[in-house]
Amino acid sequence: MTQRDWIEKDFYRDLGVSSTASQDEIKKAYRKLARELHPDANPGDAKAEARFKAVSEAYGVIGDEKKRKEYDETRAMFSGAGGFGGGFGGGGFPGGGFPRGGTPGGGAGGAGGFDFGDLFGQAGGGRGAGAGAGTGDFSDILGDIFARAGRSGGGANAGYGPTGARRGQDVESRITIPFEDAVRGASVPIKLNSPGRCERCAGTGSRPGTTPRTCPTCDGAGLVNRSQGAFSFSEPCRDCRGTGRIVDDPCPQCHGEGVSDRTRSLTVRIPAGVDDGQKVRLSGQGEPGRGGAPAGDLYVTVTVTPHRVLGRSSKNGDDLTVTVPVTFPELALGATLTVPTLDGSVSLKVPAGSASGRTLRVRGRGVERKNGKKGDLLVTLELAVPQKLDAAAEEALQAYAEATKDVDPRADLLGNARR
Repeated sequence: MTQRDWIEKDFYRDLGVSSTASQDEIKKAYRKLARELHPDANPGDAKAEARFKAVSEAYGVIGDEKKRKEYDETRAMFSGAGGFGGGFGGGGFPGGGFPRGGTPGGGAGGAGGFDFGDLFGQAGGGRGAGAGAGTGDFSDILGDIFARAGRSGGGANAGYGPTGARRGQDVESRITIPFEDAVRGASVPIKLNSPGRCERCAGTGSRPGTTPRTCPTCDGAGLVNRSQGAFSFSEPCRDCRGTGRIVDDPCPQCHGEGVSDRTRSLTVRIPAGVDDGQKVRLSGQGEPGRGGAPAGDLYVTVTVTPHRVLGRSSKNGDDLTVTVPVTFPELALGATLTVPTLDGSVSLKVPAGSASGRTLRVRGRGVERKNGKKGDLLVTLELAVPQKLDAAAEEALQAYAEATKDVDPRADLLGNARR
């Protein structure tokens, strides 16, 4: 999430709650919208998918009390400065920057006659008003304001923080697991070819045997302060590029970055009941961050190999399914069948007079969750019609047909069709 998002987006509106809503109200609103807008419930609906992403992004901020406080403080700051609302008063900011000579409030002077154009012109790298007033680098000027947001933001868009530190990129991988492991859960080892901490310099970026020194300009803070009248701003230190350290003798393997390409062995914990195509997130297992910033995350997409007999219910993923062939006498007279499960087999009683296609439920033979809840096994009865009959069987069937010739299962079919 970029710094601009914290100013322009109204996360409360995205979730349909007020800015004074409690955390429980926010969570309840998110869960309701997530169920309605989830891609599985709206296949092929691009608008629902976009809305689902916006709702998830909003909950990622205001659903966290710490981030919500930072977000509220930022919005209050810009609302009080007269520059917030409507994408900075329609002054052109959402399109990729301030209009030349314009101000964040969309007018010439901003709130109370304060000239934001002069402020941004002076703060833009020390340039005077004649050197592009009103077109200063917005991210440099507001870097200190968004310091905490830059550090806590996730995803590949987190970018560079206010001190030049950069969160590591997220990494994606894929694994294929058998149906049994998807139902029960498993720990799966994987090998990942991606940038990781340089083993030669242990991530310091400095040649082995040497250590980086503290930047004398910023005393290791990575930031230098600049005052502009009543305002004080912080910006990344140019000497150390905001890292707070200076590497005099770079590591020959990573060239001072502290990161190099390597193969890593990881163990992915697959939760019980994972669906085919679902992603498992491993926090902090992506690319390492630069300058002390946190590492990115690893997202592992799971492909589940189908089972020969068993399946998963489309209505409830915790329920397993199986189709069992049965004979006509078993349906008509009733029977006790032996049906397979993931843990052996169970006996199932078929009531007399059951119809082909009827589904019976075996309790507690589905997916078992960590909370102790278990799904069920849904057994669908399917009439097996023999392709050939011997003489005795055919004679018996003819006798049955003769005995039941007065019973017409289609007696009401034509009459009901005319209504």
